[in-house]
Amino acid sequence: MSLISASCNRQQPAQQADDFDYVVDHFADIEVLRYKVPEFENLTLNQKILVYYLTEAALWGRDILWDQNNAANLDIRRMLETVYTSYDGPRDTDDFKAFETYLKQVWFGNGIHHHYSTDKFTPAFSRSFLEEQLAALPADSVPANSAELVELIFNPALAAKRVNQAQGADLVATSANNLYAPGLTQAEVEAYYAGIKVPNDSTPISYGLNTRLARENGRIVEQQYRIGGLYSDAIEHIVENLDSASNYAENPAQKQIIRSLIDFYTTGDLATFDRYSIEWAEDTASRVDFINGFIESYGDPLGMTGAWESIVNFKNNEASERTEILSGNAQWFEDNSPVDPRFRKPEVKGVSAKVITAAILAGDAYPATPIGINLPNANWIRAAHGSKSVTLENITEAYDAASQDDGSREEFVPDQATRDLMAQYLFITDNLHTDLHECLGHGSGQLLPGVDPDALKEHGSTIEETRADLFALYYLADPKMVELGLIDSPEAYKAQYYSYLLNGLMTQLRRIEPGKEVEESHMRNRKLISEWVFEHGKADNVVEIEKIDGKTYLKINDYEAVRRLFGELLAEIQRVRSEGDYATASALVQDYAVKVDPELHAEILSRYAPLNIAPYRGFVNPVYTPVRDAEGRITDVTISYPENYTEQMLRYSRDYNGLKH
Repeated sequence: MSLISASCNRQQPAQQADDFDYVVDHFADIEVLRYKVPEFENLTLNQKILVYYLTEAALWGRDILWDQNNAANLDIRRMLETVYTSYDGPRDTDDFKAFETYLKQVWFGNGIHHHYSTDKFTPAFSRSFLEEQLAALPADSVPANSAELVELIFNPALAAKRVNQAQGADLVATSANNLYAPGLTQAEVEAYYAGIKVPNDSTPISYGLNTRLARENGRIVEQQYRIGGLYSDAIEHIVENLDSASNYAENPAQKQIIRSLIDFYTTGDLATFDRYSIEWAEDTASRVDFINGFIESYGDPLGMTGAWESIVNFKNNEASERTEILSGNAQWFEDNSPVDPRFRKPEVKGVSAKVITAAILAGDAYPATPIGINLPNANWIRAAHGSKSVTLENITEAYDAASQDDGSREEFVPDQATRDLMAQYLFITDNLHTDLHECLGHGSGQLLPGVDPDALKEHGSTIEETRADLFALYYLADPKMVELGLIDSPEAYKAQYYSYLLNGLMTQLRRIEPGKEVEESHMRNRKLISEWVFEHGKADNVVEIEKIDGKTYLKINDYEAVRRLFGELLAEIQRVRSEGDYATASALVQDYAVKVDPELHAEILSRYAPLNIAPYRGFVNPVYTPVRDAEGRITDVTISYPENYTEQMLRYSRDYNGLKH
């Protein structure tokens, strides 16, 4: 992830002058923040009402993601919350404090697995404590399957991994998500989709995006997420609020986008989803915008089914200058890419980019959220109709405000000259890296005719993120950045290069538990790039790992050579993507992106420990309240930030209980 500033020429983050309380909670490896929604009060009344109904539609989808993540998640959440709210014993005991931490972890992970590692949480409270609390509850407050739920929580062998990416494993059978019914195998799933895909289809639907695969009467069938299908109760609430939102659309095009999304939720038809995606990508006139639905497939070990998520936002007009400069020059970047001309787009269509203010985060975007988005994901829609890239500016500003002077740079960057370079330019180059990654990287290149978009299977997400990162890294050092006025020094890129390689080779290991390998797609992507560059630059000593007073440090001896290596790897990664070369993709991931040096890992963890920096951060949302007149008409919508983490989670469970069992 990168930080995005509010001004395209700002070199350093501004010190926060207000007294807004960004930090809400800190537990386990998590810090919870809140974010501002500046300029909401200056929206028109219709825009405020539109945002309000879109946020309601977002919040009603929460339970869908919980159930997608694991079939027992909702029952476990309700059981734990009942124990928590009913508990009348001492709250300073080790068991209760550990129980509270576990509940907060489950809330943050949208289930019993860590949101990033996807490992199942290990409770630090005793099994007897939970069983005693359940026994003290009224019988009608205890779920009938409570014994099974307690066993699932405490037995490490059950549902150990939500998304398993281990080489050689059956990734479907060994993943604990609820996207595939028990008993299905990876081979069966892959054979099923291979059997229904249309050969050489130039406009393929996103197979499996909104379905759970199951076996019925000996046959594999798709159980669709739609009204009348799976998750119907929650989807009906989503559609009801989308319908209300459509009455306040800013223009006919936006109204049609909302109606098309409603049609998709009603029918489950993926061709309708493609129509909605095209209409959404082509709408660059509306200030208020949103995503809502089954979007990213990182939670599926095969990269097929989309996790439910929503982000409601509106354009930050002033801060969108730099992204509009990049999107306006998209064809130049494509034409000058170091990849084989066969894999370049001859004509870049409709790349739009903007900086946005997030108004609500929901589903797979909450509490942890992306800071940049580029959609639609369908390659043929990108090629024919363009894509929309956004950067969540108020989210990155919240990260920045909570990260002042955390001591990590002093610990891991050995020389003052590099620290000074990073102090001067890292903030803006972080911004530009994310802008290039989302705005141009994901939208660049093309598949060769006949190549299946899912050809890279479980490695597809890692390779795609690798491709977008390399595109951004390569161009950060290009003189075009200075020419376009996006940066004022040709040396600025060095701050990003050092920071990126340091993270990929060393510091991101703080997110890995001892003895584990790297599994999350974005972490694999960063490690793949950094390890590949380190190895391929060894002969010329381009990048060096050195020991100073017993501590490991990174030294870059030739920044220009690093850029050449980024370009070489980008060319190869684009070839792999364009040709659907699964064998090479698998080899790159296994050789460079997975394995962890245990000695280095232990050192990184020990050096981070005294800094007390949470490896992961997420957010609580603001609260939107409609003001109504005597006839019930909305005359205003107010925004406030009254809730702490626990209050918000309990309210969402109470008020947006979309999937009642």
